[in-house]
Amino acid sequence: MKKIFNYSIKTILPILLGVLILFMIYDDFDFSRLLDDFREMDVFWFVLSTFFGVMSHVIRGWRWKLTLAPLGYRPSSATCIHSIFVAYAANLVVPRVGEVSRCVVLEQHEKVPFAPSLGTVVSERLIDTLMVLLITVIAVALQWPVFVTFMRETGVSNPGSDIFSSMSGWAIILLSVVAILFLLVFILKKMNFWKKIRAFIAKFVEGLLSLTKMKNRWLFVLETVGIWFCYFMQFYLCFYCFHFTEELSVAAGLLLFVAGSIAVVVPTPNGAGPWHFAIISIMVIYGVSPTDSEAFALIVHSTQTLLVAVLGIYALVVLQFKKKQLKN
Repeated sequence: MKKIFNYSIKTILPILLGVLILFMIYDDFDFSRLLDDFREMDVFWFVLSTFFGVMSHVIRGWRWKLTLAPLGYRPSSATCIHSIFVAYAANLVVPRVGEVSRCVVLEQHEKVPFAPSLGTVVSERLIDTLMVLLITVIAVALQWPVFVTFMRETGVSNPGSDIFSSMSGWAIILLSVVAILFLLVFILKKMNFWKKIRAFIAKFVEGLLSLTKMKNRWLFVLETVGIWFCYFMQFYLCFYCFHFTEELSVAAGLLLFVAGSIAVVVPTPNGAGPWHFAIISIMVIYGVSPTDSEAFALIVHSTQTLLVAVLGIYALVVLQFKKKQLKN
């Protein structure tokens, strides 16, 4: 019963939270207009955006293989990439479980021990966090007036859109903060305090040291930049898919990208809800109508989430097929 309860907490609550926030944002949205927006989408830019989305995962798989090499493990590039596909798809079901699932995939298919591979994942996340901070500083510096306006108006009445009414805005922010705190408390409760903390630190140090032992450090840096460049291009190119966002600048795209990247910290499937709220809030400041902003956020997030799910299913099928081939 306890396991069922814990599983329900980890799976159902994040989904319910995302649905609740989405309901608060789209309670008066005319969903019939989405079909027209889909018809008007520029397919070329959408396909190009999707290409960068796939490449971000591919490069992440290459980078992971690079971090494992100093530890003496050399899994195939294909398995590393497929494990990344699986990881992101797993995060749609249970937020933050992807880091564990990719290590499990590598252990099952490449015999790479779980603990050291998890250590490299932790070190990767540290580097990615630093990248987010760096991009955030650049975006805020380039768009400081817009950032100040966003901080001032988020959750405060903004003419033309009910989602910015003080009650809805503050409720969404409060729910997001509570969800993050709940996730932290849940993780801490699952730890047997010092024993698991010491084990975690040991894994972290081992994975972190793998970076210092790398022979191809510049390749690691290049791949890290490549990952985040692909993330940004996947999002930014979506502007050209719609007539109402095609005039937005690169600097505007960078600030929106940063806001979305931070919003996905909230434990909902692929950041559903908080991501929409952040994107819509800033787009309205840039002069995009609330209705168009809502449509953009819904279409872009839905298609990108579908891509993650499709890649995850594809990877599971390929991995299972390879496993059967090895047995035969």
